[in-house]
Amino acid sequence: MTDLHLHPSLREPAQTSKAWPFEEARKLVKRYPAGKPGGEAVLFETGYGPSGLPHIGTFNEVLRTTMVRRAYEAITGGAATRLVAFSDDMDGLRKVPDNVPQQDMLREYLGKPLTAIPDPFGKYESFAHHNNAMLREFLDRFGFEYEFVSSTERYTSGAFDEALKNVLRHNQDILDIMLPTLRAERAATYSPVLPISPKSGIVLQVPVTVVDADAGLVSFEDEGETITHSILGGGAKLQWKVDWAMRWVALGVDYEMYGKDLTDSGIQSGKIARALGGQKPEGLIYEMFLDEKGEKISKSKGNGLSLEQWLDYGSEESLAFFAYREPKAAKQLHIGVIPKAVDEYLQMRGNYPAQEPDKRLGNPAHHVHVARGEQVPAAELPVTFGLLLNLVGVMGADASKDQIWGYLGQYVAGANAEAYPELDRLIDNAMAYNRDYVAPTLQRRKPAGGEGAALQELDAKLAALPVDASADDIQNIVYEIGKNESYGFENLRDWFKALYETLLGSSAGPRMGSFIALFGIANTRRLIAEALA
Repeated sequence: MTDLHLHPSLREPAQTSKAWPFEEARKLVKRYPAGKPGGEAVLFETGYGPSGLPHIGTFNEVLRTTMVRRAYEAITGGAATRLVAFSDDMDGLRKVPDNVPQQDMLREYLGKPLTAIPDPFGKYESFAHHNNAMLREFLDRFGFEYEFVSSTERYTSGAFDEALKNVLRHNQDILDIMLPTLRAERAATYSPVLPISPKSGIVLQVPVTVVDADAGLVSFEDEGETITHSILGGGAKLQWKVDWAMRWVALGVDYEMYGKDLTDSGIQSGKIARALGGQKPEGLIYEMFLDEKGEKISKSKGNGLSLEQWLDYGSEESLAFFAYREPKAAKQLHIGVIPKAVDEYLQMRGNYPAQEPDKRLGNPAHHVHVARGEQVPAAELPVTFGLLLNLVGVMGADASKDQIWGYLGQYVAGANAEAYPELDRLIDNAMAYNRDYVAPTLQRRKPAGGEGAALQELDAKLAALPVDASADDIQNIVYEIGKNESYGFENLRDWFKALYETLLGSSAGPRMGSFIALFGIANTRRLIAEALA
């Protein structure tokens, strides 16, 4: 990977940058002023529960954590770091997700570890392995540098055995922390340790008595029989707040961010970590992504967007840009936000080359590309994604990619897929977005009032222009017509809205001068003729 984030010119402005990844990174500098003891790498962790298909919120956590990791490396001049993407795949399945097949089959496995449940898609050895593979495939595609760690592998291999014995030794300390936070009925059966039944294979929620902490032995009732059982080597799973704390201590985690919905869990897990002889990591508490109805995105409900959906309609970089912005503000995440994210990302990227180093560090494009281990591209695209969408929308859902490039070639000299590979991918996105979300909603209306006369004047003025008239010259003509009081527009906004609704069939649209230059004067006059007819 490139060391863009370690460039000497950036180290000084990184010390004072107000960009949130640098503010987060300074927490770690404060934690270890002289570096982590023993020269160890500072450990960043992200957590993921594969009880449902991974969604953008899961990817978002790895992305944002990587941004903080790179910021810390920039501030320290290259201190060693690691990122662990931890999958809590030994958790018991509590609810069957709504968005997966074979729901009846999955119900038969409720309560069993996710890695002990068949894959309903029939591709992998378990449901957890399927969901883990989906997540890893996308993380790899984006270019993240990380170590994937499976909870099941850690438990069953014995890697957590010493940490589990430590939990048993502090069993009462943990109960003293947790019991006051629980309702009476929950407290009656609560145990920090969840033994896995040797009879049913279910992760049991039963009271447990510590028999021998150093040997890892506990006793509990299983199907009417009191048994003594080893929790080592995969014989048990910890309650999630205890598990989280144990992980922090066992792995030596220094930084982990999490959602606002886990604020209380973070407090209790921090107390448990101290009881186990460790400390809570630094971290950011971020706001949740919401769907278009304002509801929290859920893996089990499958609301919100999947990673694949975003990438059908927008670029990887636009997704990372959307995730970077204002992590402490709740944001609605739905199909409609994608076009704006694509264009705002491209605008920020276009600003980057001319900016001073301190301004570059505040530019989202810097963090998007540093997270991928690459330079911020200097290339600018000749059209916006919004303009591309309007072109595709007017050409119709049946338009081919070659036809779209044909129009672009008239607008931009030498425009083709080889010269603009990024634009070529965006054309695919625009065609998919138009097909699935724009075309079904387009409905041109008839001109009303003075709109018809205004369109006639626009047609006449366009007829008098050379075919290669500039977007600015065309825009000036559009402005002049809109300002003509005889057509009855209260303001220019009303005139533009009339153009969008009568020519394009939508209530919003592009800068008309740019659109007409791209679509062509003759083609635009044809649209006007259709509207007037």
